[in-house]
Amino acid sequence: MADTAEAPLISHREDEIEDDSHSGLGENDDSIEWPAGRPGLFIWLLTLSAGISDDTGVISATLVSIGTSLSGRTLTSLDKSVITSCTSLFALLASPISSVLADYFGRKPVILLSDLLFVFGAVVQALSYNVSGMVLGRSIVGVAVGAASFVTPLYIAELAPPAYRGRLITMNVLSITLGQVVAYVIGWLFAEHGDPSTGWRWMVGLGALPAGLQCALLLFMPETPRWLVKAGKSADARRVVEKTLGPDLTSHRLVDSVVKGIELELRGEQGNALLASNGAKGRSKWRELVKIPKNRRALVIACLLQGLQQLCGFNSLMYFAATIFTILGFSIPTLTSLTVAATNFVFTVLALFLIDRIGRRRILLYSIPFMVVGLLLSAFGFSSIKLPSGETNVGGPMSVPTDSATSISSSRDAAVVILISIMIYVAAYALGLGNVPWMQSELFPLNVRSLGSGLATATNWLANFIVGLTFLPLAMDLLTPSVTFGLYGVVCAVGWYAIWRIYPETAGLTLEEATGLLENDWGVR
Repeated sequence: MADTAEAPLISHREDEIEDDSHSGLGENDDSIEWPAGRPGLFIWLLTLSAGISDDTGVISATLVSIGTSLSGRTLTSLDKSVITSCTSLFALLASPISSVLADYFGRKPVILLSDLLFVFGAVVQALSYNVSGMVLGRSIVGVAVGAASFVTPLYIAELAPPAYRGRLITMNVLSITLGQVVAYVIGWLFAEHGDPSTGWRWMVGLGALPAGLQCALLLFMPETPRWLVKAGKSADARRVVEKTLGPDLTSHRLVDSVVKGIELELRGEQGNALLASNGAKGRSKWRELVKIPKNRRALVIACLLQGLQQLCGFNSLMYFAATIFTILGFSIPTLTSLTVAATNFVFTVLALFLIDRIGRRRILLYSIPFMVVGLLLSAFGFSSIKLPSGETNVGGPMSVPTDSATSISSSRDAAVVILISIMIYVAAYALGLGNVPWMQSELFPLNVRSLGSGLATATNWLANFIVGLTFLPLAMDLLTPSVTFGLYGVVCAVGWYAIWRIYPETAGLTLEEATGLLENDWGVR
């Protein structure tokens, strides 16, 4: 691990360093290494300022608190599905567009724009008095989340030391899970102690605060050195690298080597792009992504991981957790949902310490089987409970025979089994599948990194939209919860096999080394 822990911020191949020994760095270039120890305060501040906003927990608590506040009637299953899935739809549309903007204007401006949209969307939701107004606010938030969800991990990855890249990207996920816990706590407080007709408005409105804080912090943060070099601003890139490396003398000697390595890599990629497009510069980036085999393999892997992250059903579970626990008869469903969100947070913290030690591939292969077990146990638990059918009953208590104390006790036991199995599933998800897909930028070379990451993120939101729109109708109307959770278990099992076959280990590698794994094949060893 020592050799990877001491790799430079944005490393380049040793032969490139040797070829550039005449650049004034002296004859001891092989001694220039990333300073030993943990990432500095500047790197942690960058990570924290880049990853604050999310509202998954807010909408879950909101759905059971709205009552008749929108359009003067109780929300139907379709209303709830549209309110949640419109966010995913607009995130899907925003992701590929924002990837182009991130290449043209830089990573930082796209994050700032997403913060402003998030604030605006939160205000629109808080002032909504009908379903269409709520859908409008959720759609604006969707555009913001779609842009931020792809560019924030990219921003962090392009600044992080190789040995800590997984950990720092996981910090971004950790901030999201912490936000979910806080949202459930606020939702519970408003539901129990506030005015039901206005409490949910405060919940969605307060979602603007984290985005505003992130925007204020990010104003003082730099652009990534990789984008700056790509934009022809090598002097600015040197200043960012100097800040990142600190005032250490050895670190100071690294700066020119790091920037020169980025320049050499960029020139090589541009040459490959011209070859792939037969000299057609205007279309080279898209052609390079799909025509160069290693880039195509990277896109397949990234889309597989992002699609699996949603098709396993996790976000729908988070969106509708309070609704599910209401149906199961829990007296305080929002507080019960908090246990799920807390489980997600605790095991994301654990992933923070394991992701760079165990590795991306291995942590997925170890954790996904436990997801399957949790889903199958949930399916078994739901099969022991008679649930209400039809839209009008969704959100009511579970139905059990009142003439049999044994049946009531059995149904309550089954509800507890479902809660425990969901917690097992969420814990396993938080360890692996909740984090690893966002390390997608490791797979793509610089020239197509933004575009490839944007398309993979669009895959995530497409799957999120499909699952979010169909979960309640599928679970409550067309099929049963047992069949629905069973299907998610099958999807996880198929995904595990695909990961075992084609996803290589990238932990501890520089970005250049990681993309090199896919040069000739899938890189699985």
